[in-house]
Amino acid sequence: MHVINRILVCLCCVGFFSYGFGQKRVEVKPLVIVIDPGHGGKDAGAISRTGVKEKDIVLSIANKIVELNYRLNKQSLDVFLTRYADTFVSLADRTRLSKKLKADVFISIHCNASANPKASGTEVYIYPKSDMQAEESAYLGFTIQKGLAGLLGVKNRGLKYGDFQVLRDSRKGSATVLLELGFLSQTDEAIYLSKEKSHEAIALVILQCTLKYLGL
Repeated sequence: MHVINRILVCLCCVGFFSYGFGQKRVEVKPLVIVIDPGHGGKDAGAISRTGVKEKDIVLSIANKIVELNYRLNKQSLDVFLTRYADTFVSLADRTRLSKKLKADVFISIHCNASANPKASGTEVYIYPKSDMQAEESAYLGFTIQKGLAGLLGVKNRGLKYGDFQVLRDSRKGSATVLLELGFLSQTDEAIYLSKEKSHEAIALVILQCTLKYLGL
């Protein structure tokens, strides 16, 4: 009797493992994030009094987002840039890439400038294309804005409506925001934004807040 029971148990085990290994594995496709470092090439963007260029700052931050994602979270996110070097890329090509990749999130990174040397802080812009897209973009924007203000101690100038082409022509199914990370016309922020350590801190905040928005 004991022998029969052992045989039955063995058969059940064989059947279980055969069933389990016979199933097809469902591979989860990584979410796609497109980071758009503003300006580039002939377009320097804003320039500080000491000659630090917006195009260089945002490219450095964008490249660090790619590096951090590869080190910390490479299996959940695919991060692409609209430019990887100091090259000029048209606004149309930036949004075209996002559509081709079917981006889940599109983040355009910039630095601000003003005639008022005291103007400071970060701003986030969205362009509502539908109720759902507006809600998703606003949530992403608020999450990043809160992260930048809280972790880096910079002024929060709020979430705003912006009629920018990279927002207006973005993929309808993606959460899309444009970040203004600080004012190069303000002395203290220009100094902060010119440092490589600051670039890594900002990159980490953007990446972590994007992961939080995605629920990862």
